[in-house]
Amino acid sequence: MLQLFTIHRFYWLVNLNSTQSVAKNLCFLIPFTSVLLAVIAIHMVRNKLTFCPKKGSSLLTTLGVFLSSLKMCCLHYRHLSGDVANWLDRAKENNEGCYSETSVENVKILVKLFPLFGLQLLYQACITQIPSGYYLQTIHSNLKLNGFLLPVAVMKVISILPVLILAPLLELLNTCYQSPKKILPSPATFITMGHACAALSALLAGISEIHRKNYPQVEQTLSGKVLHVSSMTCFQLTPQYILLGVAEAFVTPACFLISFCLTPSNLRGVSLHFLTLSYGGGCFLGAFLIHILYFVSGGNFYPNNLSSGNMERFFFTLATLMAINTLVFWRISQRYGSSFEYEIKMKRHSHLYEKLLQYKNCLRFYDTLDRSDTLTSMETVL
Repeated sequence: MLQLFTIHRFYWLVNLNSTQSVAKNLCFLIPFTSVLLAVIAIHMVRNKLTFCPKKGSSLLTTLGVFLSSLKMCCLHYRHLSGDVANWLDRAKENNEGCYSETSVENVKILVKLFPLFGLQLLYQACITQIPSGYYLQTIHSNLKLNGFLLPVAVMKVISILPVLILAPLLELLNTCYQSPKKILPSPATFITMGHACAALSALLAGISEIHRKNYPQVEQTLSGKVLHVSSMTCFQLTPQYILLGVAEAFVTPACFLISFCLTPSNLRGVSLHFLTLSYGGGCFLGAFLIHILYFVSGGNFYPNNLSSGNMERFFFTLATLMAINTLVFWRISQRYGSSFEYEIKMKRHSHLYEKLLQYKNCLRFYDTLDRSDTLTSMETVL
């Protein structure tokens, strides 16, 4: 559970730091506090840090297993005797490959997470709507509140607030589920709920766009430029921002937790690299969707001028794709949920066994080995 606490706190601090674009007076205090807490955390666990990492690159080994398997399948497939259960088994030494059985089996475990990484692409494309599609909606809405012109970044802060609120609540929930008889809800469940929130957010964005265009236009000055915008107040866009914030609070920590816990220790760094790569690829996918729909529709789905186009169709298309993405992940999420529960049970068993060994050492120290029968029964229960 320590990993989950650390992920939630780290992600909470990251989003708290993101509010500095609006809170100018705290722009130096927040980064300083974040760095100070990070230094304190590192100091507390300094004895458990690995000062002499193992030789060899796990990333090169992973890529080598893939290349070796492809080579054996493409060039020597007809000359090999016998069948293999998985194409990666071709890289094993006993199948005329170059890598040990342990290395190949570890890579096979990593490959099982590839569907998780791939299904984050479209989710990240939804998240990138905050600085793109949602941003355009906001600047073409009425930003005035009682005659005061609000900055556009205030909506970004609204999307961050759910993360700042939900992260401590999720940590409290994890604390309540630390009893051995209770099992923590699977991170795959949180990811599914987060994907559903992202799909619902895109749907609400399309509805808000239809609603926004029905309002009469007014003049609004932004950065010295006069724009003709809808008289609808920008706060009517709040639900779609909040839903994306809820999606981030659910999805991102859970993805990191699954990538960390369900991967062999020597490949955890590679797993997190693939997850980060999927997030970056999601940004490119979002930009690609915008360009494709812009050229296919002739600037109708994603127009240069929101008042003369139908941007709601882009949001409805994105919501439909995200809903399909959510259903696909829900169908395959059971494998990650069961694996995670098994991992948690094994860690609890290991923790109890370590306590039992410490108890044994104490008994030996005080020369009270007459309780060996009790210890034997405890081991049988474990």
